[in-house]
Amino acid sequence: MGLTGESTGAGVLSCCGLNIVKITKQDKVVALAGNPNVGKSTVFNGLTGLNQHTGNWPGKTVTNAQGRYWHKGKNFVMVDIPGTYSLMANSAEEEIARDFICFGGPDVTVIVADATCLERNLNLVLQTIEITNKVVVCVNLMDEAKKKKIHIDLALLEKRLGVPVVGTSARSGKGLDRLMDAVAALAEESGNTAPLRVVYDGEVEKAVAMLEPALEKVLQGRISSRWSALKILEGDESLLRSLEEYLGVDIVRHGELSKNIAEARDYLEEAGVTGDSFRDRVVTRIVETCESVGRETVMFEKNNYAARDRKIDKLLTSKLTGIPIMILLLFGVFWVTITGANYPSGWLADGLFWLEDRLSALFAWLSAPAWLKGLLVDGVYRTLAWVVSVMLPPMAIFFPLFTLLEDSGYLPRIAFNLDNFFRKACAHGKQALTMCVGNLCYQ
Repeated sequence: MGLTGESTGAGVLSCCGLNIVKITKQDKVVALAGNPNVGKSTVFNGLTGLNQHTGNWPGKTVTNAQGRYWHKGKNFVMVDIPGTYSLMANSAEEEIARDFICFGGPDVTVIVADATCLERNLNLVLQTIEITNKVVVCVNLMDEAKKKKIHIDLALLEKRLGVPVVGTSARSGKGLDRLMDAVAALAEESGNTAPLRVVYDGEVEKAVAMLEPALEKVLQGRISSRWSALKILEGDESLLRSLEEYLGVDIVRHGELSKNIAEARDYLEEAGVTGDSFRDRVVTRIVETCESVGRETVMFEKNNYAARDRKIDKLLTSKLTGIPIMILLLFGVFWVTITGANYPSGWLADGLFWLEDRLSALFAWLSAPAWLKGLLVDGVYRTLAWVVSVMLPPMAIFFPLFTLLEDSGYLPRIAFNLDNFFRKACAHGKQALTMCVGNLCYQ
């Protein structure tokens, strides 16, 4: 069972600080989700134009954007939720995206997917349709897929997923009207959906079946009991906090439900499915389903289209070679940055301090007071000269190199390689990237 506006409503998050601005009660709230770099912001900007504003999510530094779009006489409030690869709540962005879809009560959730790598994007789609049946899949960058000779059977994809699918090229505005037609139909209950149900292995399904009926009684249709059972058995503490915060349901202290959870976990333990192995089984099955749907709906004119990328992935993310290559590459970036910056830093220092001598001579020639020279030349100018000569060259070298790593797709691979290590410290692999920048500043 999916979410409905009646069971939750946008007011759930409004009361916590996220102000959903509606002009009339008939306005529909649309959540715009998707992986990073799939053109989600382009879709959002193409629809809302100048009718948008930004702010922060309540209690977070993560930015949110809202906008309005009039379509066939009706107003739609578009909420651009953070770009994320999954809803596993491993980071603040993922938790915010999950909570808004679950508890924010959007009338429709639009998942923007990249047509050039659809299989990878289906991961987020499948996780979302486990939560709600009010989903429209926007397959963006169809023009780029055409250039790369990738063909997507949108009709078959819609049939397999069980939710509306619309192809778009947001940069040129193609398909956006059809996207909003599908959104409007689904929001008005005139569009029927039967989302694909991911079937897990026997032990997982049996444990979910042991817990789902009791959860259904407690949650009363306000959120998918099946999906909630999966998350609770997985040990998702953040979901338990969100259930209590937004729905007032304390799973831990609910006597009968706690008993069912304990029985389901005892069964899993007896079956040898404990800790991370449960999560691994769930993720593996979702990935296998993505691969199955991708094979049926995506066609490549070149059979070995992704062969080179797969070979590179095996080398860069392998347990044997991934970490050594990462260390060597990052060491190379830091060495080039620090060593290479010495020369322009020296040139800047020589030039700026030569100018300081000239300024000192000028103040002496003008017979300026000593305190004025000390303030302007020895204080302000000298400090500025040191900052510019020391900081500007390494930044001018490091950030272009880091941008090259990002554009080449290597930064996500660094996050992947370090994720297991960071999770042991209750952190996330993506934090490795901010540590790299912080280390440069420290140097």
